Amino acid sequence: MSARSVEVVLVKAGRTKIRYAAELLADDGTHLVVRAPWAGEGARDFGFVRFESGDVFTEHYWRDRWYAVKEVRTGDGALKGWYCDITRPAVLDGDKLTVEDLDLDLWVSEDASSVLRLDEDEFEASGLREADPAAAWQAVRALDELELLAREGKLTALLAHTG
Repeated sequence: MSARSVEVVLVKAGRTKIRYAAELLADDGTHLVVRAPWAGEGARDFGFVRFESGDVFTEHYWRDRWYAVKEVRTGDGALKGWYCDITRPAVLDGDKLTVEDLDLDLWVSEDASSVLRLDEDEFEASGLREADPAAAWQAVRALDELELLAREGKLTALLAHTG
């Protein structure tokens, strides 16, 4: 499959949070892989990692899983780590890849020595548990699954599997 451009649209609470151009590298019908430069405005320092101009994100999405995993590298190729978003399954419609962010996140450092659960307070405040209990259950389950994979050193094997 030759690479083509797609627009990644990240939606949160019914509103578009960010949209950016990416190159679709692979799509096996379930697992999609895109690559894009850091799309944020300026640098963003989280304390445990800093995303900045020149960083490259190789983003893994699934049509049947409730998360996305983004490998983050500097412009010269040094691995920073993996930022994992808990999301509804991805939808590719033509050249538009839409993903709904469900607030929970996981950060895994480049050597996997640091695995951080993020934004659990935002998730609780979102009201998803009351509005859509099944989706909330899937979100928590997905975060637990990713954390276990990261702690067991199996996150990169997940990303290598395209089948």
